[in-house]
Amino acid sequence: MIAKGGCHCGAVRFAIEVATSVELLDCNCSICARTGYLHLNIPHAQFKLLQGQNNLNSYRFGTGAAEHLFCRICGIKSFYQPRSHPDCWSVNFTCLDKGHGIEAVTQGFDGQNWEMACGNLR
Repeated sequence: MIAKGGCHCGAVRFAIEVATSVELLDCNCSICARTGYLHLNIPHAQFKLLQGQNNLNSYRFGTGAAEHLFCRICGIKSFYQPRSHPDCWSVNFTCLDKGHGIEAVTQGFDGQNWEMACGNLR
């Protein structure tokens, strides 16, 4: 199915091709825990940025491998390039438009101990 979403102000919009039932990762790292981000990993080929490329600001920390993309107007990170899944975009499930009809099961991810936890994903 196709689902759409974006940032709070609507400047950044995207569409994803996704199953009707998905698994989300709820990470406890320093940035995800503070923002309540729920990760839905979508292969690059199944993600399309519809608008807002010029409204995205990049933020990197730690190893710099992950590229966190925020709307420069409202500050919401609706998707980003994670270091754990270099072939995917991590979409914030809470940024999908209401009424998408996707059922989700959430699994914890120990981002505070990233190297060990990422080994458990593979």
